[in-house]
Amino acid sequence: MILPFFIIIPLLAAFLITLVSGKKDNWAIILSILAELSVLVLAVFCYVYQIDDIFVYNMSGWKIPFTICLVQDALSCFMIMVVSIIALTSLIYSVTYIRHLVSSWRYYALFMLLVTGMNGVILTGDLFNLFVFMEIALFSAYALVSYGRKAEEFEAAFKYAIMGSISSSLILIGIAITYSYTSSLTMATIAESLKNKPAGVTFWLGSLFLAGFGLKSAMVPFHAWLPDAHSSAPAPISSMLSGVLIKSLGIYTIIRIFYNVFGAPELFKTLFLVFGILSIVIASFLAIGQWDIKRLLAYSSISQIGFILVGLGVGNFYGILGAIFHLLSHAIFKSLLFYNTGAIEMAIGTRDMRDMGDLRKALPVTSFTSMVGSLAIMGMPPFNGFFSKFFIIMGLLQAKMYIVALLVVLGSILTIAYFVKFQRYGFRGKNVIEKEMVAEPIGSGMKFSMAFLALLCLVTSLMLIPGLRETTLDPVINVILDKTGYIKSVLGR
Repeated sequence: MILPFFIIIPLLAAFLITLVSGKKDNWAIILSILAELSVLVLAVFCYVYQIDDIFVYNMSGWKIPFTICLVQDALSCFMIMVVSIIALTSLIYSVTYIRHLVSSWRYYALFMLLVTGMNGVILTGDLFNLFVFMEIALFSAYALVSYGRKAEEFEAAFKYAIMGSISSSLILIGIAITYSYTSSLTMATIAESLKNKPAGVTFWLGSLFLAGFGLKSAMVPFHAWLPDAHSSAPAPISSMLSGVLIKSLGIYTIIRIFYNVFGAPELFKTLFLVFGILSIVIASFLAIGQWDIKRLLAYSSISQIGFILVGLGVGNFYGILGAIFHLLSHAIFKSLLFYNTGAIEMAIGTRDMRDMGDLRKALPVTSFTSMVGSLAIMGMPPFNGFFSKFFIIMGLLQAKMYIVALLVVLGSILTIAYFVKFQRYGFRGKNVIEKEMVAEPIGSGMKFSMAFLALLCLVTSLMLIPGLRETTLDPVINVILDKTGYIKSVLGR
């Protein structure tokens, strides 16, 4: 059984790093990259060969509901693979970048704990362990945001911790009330039990979970913590937070709880649409007003989460397809864009677009890959962002939600506006920056990570080709749309 190894490998790596690492970070780098590479190989194996199957691993050999269970289905396979790809490229990028800040094995130990927490959240089949793994990931994230040890970073980590504590409290209250009504913490058992309860119980529980997980995903109006936290963290951690953390702790849990446990009530799908549109429009206008490139990207993340929520709110095949594909696409191009900002800050020492210039000669790989990432997030064909937004709009038109579709198109135009600004002032300004003016050279690992994700912005579009889509994305969508299938598969009925 492969399932426990997605948690054991990064957790073991975190402990080994603390035991064997000395003053230098060499062993920490080797152990963390080997661990994450192993997890990625296992994730790809599961995604390619086991995507149509559901596996349940009962710890201690007891049966549900008297055990802690891990569940692997197409949705969890997909999420683990997304997290593993971004985590591995972030580690490779970190080798040069973190030595430029503060070289320490502690960074890699915390990074492995962050991955352990996210993998645990994705795989667990019960609510309380979801909470425990979520806290492991969050405590690691708080420490990593403040890793640079500057006042601005400590302040951002403190705000993040306060908002994280509020959202965790709401989720814990929701879990306690759920247990009092259903006498179970296993999600499949809860789903079956809630069928016999008044609809009001689901609505009250859903409200608590939506507020809690909405804070984790940074949807508007629960977004205030994100711009400070994501812009203050080191660039590879910003990519992990924006690329995968808000999705595994926020969007994935929303999908699992509201679709597979609650059965996607219409009220909550409507709320997803409302919060999605608010996130797209408000965060886009806030992004346009930014001159700090990392804050621009942070507001952009809130806006792009809105596109995913709209797809989930539509709830038909094309809406879910667009949402799931946008989750993957955003993880790739947003991580790439944060890598670009880290390279710029390292090379010329600023994040303010007004102090930048023409970087194409000094940073050719960074400039080129940033253009690829910008085109992808703007939704230009043939990059992945075009297809994800196209399918979300297609889902809205199929559901005859024409006004919402128009607002999504408006949001796409606003995205183009602030990324044109990003390219115009960030990379093609009047002042030409020559190679000799670069303070620190960009490492080969950083270039590899940027080039690899830029390639994925194009290659992942191939997943939508008829024939490939049926084997790569349709099983994930079926898990979400087949609301009772999860219960039957986990409980074996």
